[in-house]
Amino acid sequence: MSEGGVILYPTDTIWGIGCDATNEEAVRRVYEIKQRADSKAMLVLVDSSVKVDFYVQDVPDIAWDLIDLADKPLTVIYSGARNLAPNLLAEDGSVGIRVTHEDFSKRLCQQFRKAIVSTSANISGQPSPANFSEISEEVKLAVDYIVGYRQEEMGRPKPSSIIKLDKGGVIKIIRE
Repeated sequence: MSEGGVILYPTDTIWGIGCDATNEEAVRRVYEIKQRADSKAMLVLVDSSVKVDFYVQDVPDIAWDLIDLADKPLTVIYSGARNLAPNLLAEDGSVGIRVTHEDFSKRLCQQFRKAIVSTSANISGQPSPANFSEISEEVKLAVDYIVGYRQEEMGRPKPSSIIKLDKGGVIKIIRE
């Protein structure tokens, strides 16, 4: 990933397509694989809440409570993203960040030392695959590396909850 590669990997929710969230060319490749317009933002994973401060200019105080109290994976959309590839951000300059607590994706983020893109492992408009066996061959062939961990799991994990935090701490629920 450090050289712009794109991976297919298990996350704290569903399988994801990922890359270095600071590398504009790698992010472009993910949009290309998904056949998705780059005006539709993708979220990133980090391994600790401390890292949120590095990628967001002004984190509302309520965000820390939401991250600490979340009992399931929670993606928070923040205004004023920074230190990320510009083509990763929404048109309003916001970004979705999830602090992962799942062992593998947390270790991946720790070892990489940067935010990692996490977008569902499907072509845009197709259903999100619940497990590795449901990922299309087209996606598998398009990535540079497929993680060999948890491929046999047949569970049906759910995508994360998504909330948007505006400046001033106004909370909007996007997906429960």
